Amino acid sequence: MKKSAVTRLARFAAIGMLSLAAGAAQAATDGEHPGTTPGERAYKGAPIPEHEGTRDVLTPGAPPLTEAEFARAKQIYFERCAGCHGVLRKGATGKPLTPEITLGRGTDYLKVFIDFGSPAGMPSWGQTGALTADEVVLMAKFLQHEPPVPPEFGMPEMKSSWKVLVDPEKRPKKKMNKYNLDNLFSVTLRDSGQIALVDGDSKKIINIIDTGYAVHISRYSTSGRYLFVIGRDARINLIDLWMPTPDNVAEIKIGLEARSVETSKYKGYEDKLAIAGAYWPPQYVIMNGETLEPMKIVSTRGMTVDTQEYHPEPRVAAIVGSHEHPEFIVNVKETGKVLMVNYKDVDNLSVTTIGAARFLHDGGWDKTHRYFLTAANQSNKIAVIDSKNRELTALVDTHEIPHPGRGANLTDPEYGPVWVTSALGNADVTFIATDPEKHPKHAWKVVRTLQGQGGGSLFVKSHPNSSNLWVDTTLNPNPAASQSIAVFDVNNPDKGYEVLPIAEWADIKGPGPKRVVQPEYNKAGDEVWFSVWSGKDEESAIVIVDDKTRKLKHVIKDKRLVTPTGKFNLYNTVHDIY
Repeated sequence: MKKSAVTRLARFAAIGMLSLAAGAAQAATDGEHPGTTPGERAYKGAPIPEHEGTRDVLTPGAPPLTEAEFARAKQIYFERCAGCHGVLRKGATGKPLTPEITLGRGTDYLKVFIDFGSPAGMPSWGQTGALTADEVVLMAKFLQHEPPVPPEFGMPEMKSSWKVLVDPEKRPKKKMNKYNLDNLFSVTLRDSGQIALVDGDSKKIINIIDTGYAVHISRYSTSGRYLFVIGRDARINLIDLWMPTPDNVAEIKIGLEARSVETSKYKGYEDKLAIAGAYWPPQYVIMNGETLEPMKIVSTRGMTVDTQEYHPEPRVAAIVGSHEHPEFIVNVKETGKVLMVNYKDVDNLSVTTIGAARFLHDGGWDKTHRYFLTAANQSNKIAVIDSKNRELTALVDTHEIPHPGRGANLTDPEYGPVWVTSALGNADVTFIATDPEKHPKHAWKVVRTLQGQGGGSLFVKSHPNSSNLWVDTTLNPNPAASQSIAVFDVNNPDKGYEVLPIAEWADIKGPGPKRVVQPEYNKAGDEVWFSVWSGKDEESAIVIVDDKTRKLKHVIKDKRLVTPTGKFNLYNTVHDIY
């Protein structure tokens, strides 16, 4: 039997640290998540065997943990914390959590913060039931130890994980179903390691498809035939929507943690290539668009744009496909660089590097699809990238961690075309003017700031056929805000917002958090879909609202809808309509 970590810590205290044995990552052999039954996956989420391969260090002076406790804490940190705070815990959207900070705070302080969250967007993990009381204490102790360092993940590991389940020549030559694919929704089922394909016309679930854990992004190929989804565990699934019942046809892992995937959009390159960005290792990979075969891996490690210091974990955040050149636009979070990756010749890759600001996160296009506006959220700025001229157009000051998702484009009655972001840290809903031709004196300036329900907002949404602007407050610690939606009249923005009780309309059972997240329009722009995201072992739902009347239209309930979060309509996603 192995000695406890506490015993070994006493034995090796003289050297100041203890390296635990690292187990080799066990690859899946059946295309599923190894060692987990479908029932367990539905409620526990997918295991992440790669985390057994981390280099684990117990820190003298930190609260003692057994090996079993350390392993459990690693899993929780990956599932709940790493996306904001970083694998190495150096901070990005969330604050740094390295021992020189956390040891001084102590267990009691950290426990309260984890339990109750903060108005700046830190979820109340304990109060909402996402973590038990014992798990809150465990994480408060774990954060005082050195961050475990995961292994690298290169071409041999990618090739080993790559599977073509249905060869391209054996796939349908034409669409073999009667679904209106333009109005299809891909819905993330976060804690079951799946997505739901939902028919936007009938509101029926077409298929539940096994994917990576906590799918972060769904992207459709330019033709609308293929759906690419990427999980937080860096597993990408390629789904053929022409099949009688759409399903997986290829998959690959491009690292140990990831969040973004995109496909080539430029004329002549439609559907030919895909790109994915990893959080760990910090890198991006270009793949064949029909098979996911990895073609080129590029590391993003390097110097920051401000202090010109080396950063070991510059993660790849948002990626968008350019409409102006055969390029992918890649956000490198920690270094604050925007990469214009030209895929015309993948073997001789040409990359234009634009210095913006730290820490780059999400973003979207202006209505012309020329300018990419992206949040450097801990710098409290929006970077404006001119994709045609390949240059930084502006850095626009905002407040308290802007978090736009893809943002929202609308026409302001006074300032013309604007792009909108909300924030994690306060109630600001910020309008940035985006028309340098007809409104030059206002272009790339904040022209209007509205007040929403509070901080903790993740997404704003509008549509060219709508006069509404929807703002969620998913991570606000006040249930009255997190369980509802604020909606503004685009034509009279200073009027204030109306609050709609989305979670109440869902009428779901159980004491779970019932967070309302990510408004998403249907193709016509006359319906808005909301996820009501409750506990992983509780009922959740999708609520559909009539955009014109702002009245409840439909509720989708199904026991298979386990923690629904992001929703992506095919037509709006392909055409960058938001």
